[in-house]
Amino acid sequence: MPANATHIVGGEFQFTNMNAPGDLSLVKYRITFTLYMDCINGEPGAIQREDVGIFYLYSNTFPRQLLDSFKVPKNPNASGIIPAGFSNECVDNPPATCLLRNVYQFDVITPNNNTGFYVATNNCCRNGSIINIVNPNTTGASYFSYLPPLPIRNNSAKFKNLPPQIICVNNPFYYDHSATDDDGDSLSYAFGPSFNAKISSSGNQISAQATPPPYPSVVYTFGFTPQRPMGGTPAIQINPQTGIISGTPTTSGRFVVAVYCFEWRNHQIIDTVIREFQFVVTNCSKAVVANIPQYSDEYNTYLVNCHDYTVHFDNLSTGGKTYFWDFGVPGLSNATSTQFDPTYSYPDTGTYLVKLVVNRGSTCPDSIERFVKIYPNFYGEFVYSGKPCPNFPITFRDSSYNTTLPANSWLWYFGDGDSSTLKNPAHTFKDGGVYPVQFILKNAKGCVDTVKKNVTVERFVPFAGNDTIIVKGETINFNARGGDFYLWTPATNLTNPNINDPVGYYPDTGHFDYNVFIRSMGGCEGNDSIHVWVVGQSSVFVPTGFTPNGDGKNDKLKPFGIGYRNINYFRVFNRWGQQVFYTTDFNDGWDGIFNGVPQEIGTYFWILSMTDRYGKELIVKGDATLLR
Repeated sequence: MPANATHIVGGEFQFTNMNAPGDLSLVKYRITFTLYMDCINGEPGAIQREDVGIFYLYSNTFPRQLLDSFKVPKNPNASGIIPAGFSNECVDNPPATCLLRNVYQFDVITPNNNTGFYVATNNCCRNGSIINIVNPNTTGASYFSYLPPLPIRNNSAKFKNLPPQIICVNNPFYYDHSATDDDGDSLSYAFGPSFNAKISSSGNQISAQATPPPYPSVVYTFGFTPQRPMGGTPAIQINPQTGIISGTPTTSGRFVVAVYCFEWRNHQIIDTVIREFQFVVTNCSKAVVANIPQYSDEYNTYLVNCHDYTVHFDNLSTGGKTYFWDFGVPGLSNATSTQFDPTYSYPDTGTYLVKLVVNRGSTCPDSIERFVKIYPNFYGEFVYSGKPCPNFPITFRDSSYNTTLPANSWLWYFGDGDSSTLKNPAHTFKDGGVYPVQFILKNAKGCVDTVKKNVTVERFVPFAGNDTIIVKGETINFNARGGDFYLWTPATNLTNPNINDPVGYYPDTGHFDYNVFIRSMGGCEGNDSIHVWVVGQSSVFVPTGFTPNGDGKNDKLKPFGIGYRNINYFRVFNRWGQQVFYTTDFNDGWDGIFNGVPQEIGTYFWILSMTDRYGKELIVKGDATLLR
């Protein structure tokens, strides 16, 4: 096929078992395959080549064995252009569409086995304007169906309706994609992956190679997955029980969507029918749009009212002149309204299907259905207990009230970044503060309630003071903080171990470690420690280098003195003798900046003047290197 043969829109297999009762020697199936093509954007030559389809029969073994192949012309009576289904009256600007359907039908007759068979076809290539898969115009399309062996007699499920060719952006979308099953099997539905084909190219020719399943998934673009092939608010979704696809698309473009219909028999899936199609979302403008918003995260549900029986309905419809509401109460013919946004009180608990018809009886009506669920009363509440202190557990307890079903889902946000899904969790706050705790609970009926409370944790930080070095014969004034009760241990050399600021006197050298137990008025308790090093004589130290890079390590050039009463001055000069820093504070230092400008790497000179405890001045000089 030429490289521009980007015509494939989708496809699907269906089959019918042709075996007579008791006929178990040969498996006989009538296969129907439908190929959908874009007859506006597709290359005409490629579309013409689809007049004959090629199909393959494989064994359900590993490795797969090719059992037969079929070259099948399209059925001219079943093939042709599918009408768009849009009325010019009802759509202000209907876009140009052309969807061509080729239908191929052939019989598979093969000896029976114990594992079944696969019928498959491979094609190239997809419509190049698809936005939810990567490189669509060079991505192949593979379709297949499983044929069960005898004695399992099965006919595939059949989709009732063709997918819509056009979906209007920002308009509610509601489509019945359900199927019927001649065998009475139970059916369920889901979105799933579309499948690629092995592509080969030669010059300007590109084609799909015939390979057996399983096939690799197409590669979805960022933000899309097989289960989320389209966006929307609410997102496009499929009901697993009914096959109803609904949502409001918010992005224009072409989207590959694969709907899986699972056939269930005796609680097991016996087969799966896959229909792949393209949903075209365009900026068309429907003249009339019926729209009941969806406020609940329950499927297609306007809201779940768990507080009372009265519901006010918001109407977001456009283009309407008349409105007819049916509130979905069985047996009540007057449970209706013609108001734009009515309020209705339901007679009992339950789930009701509400229908809104806009311009009922006109040439351009529109309608929408949403569920309303009534399950009062359901009110969230919680209490908490425990010491409101950092690093002490606080227990939270669900104390909610309900008269229907109790909660079966809990979600706690503690306001510090942590959360829990337990019913009655315990949580420890690392720091003091006011934390906005949020409690969200839900029951099996879809009732949701949210409770918010502020939990105050005391800002309790026990602090004994900084480690220090002193000269023997001196005293130190301790200054612990954080509470109202203090106990120092040991009490060695302390004037009073039961206050926050005892005085320590050290007549000799040594190392002394103290622990202080602190308790606050609120009952918070904690410990901190301090180390005192007593040396024999005074000393001073200034680093030979510093790195003012803001990493919190060695960022300032500052003196360290032991046994000195005060600092008279600390001056720093550059190599031209210009003073770049001056201080009289022992705790201050130079950060490498002068007049707001970071200084150059290099050597700087300093002079330090201090007074010792006897009143004698000491002047020290030196240099230090600034590094970055």
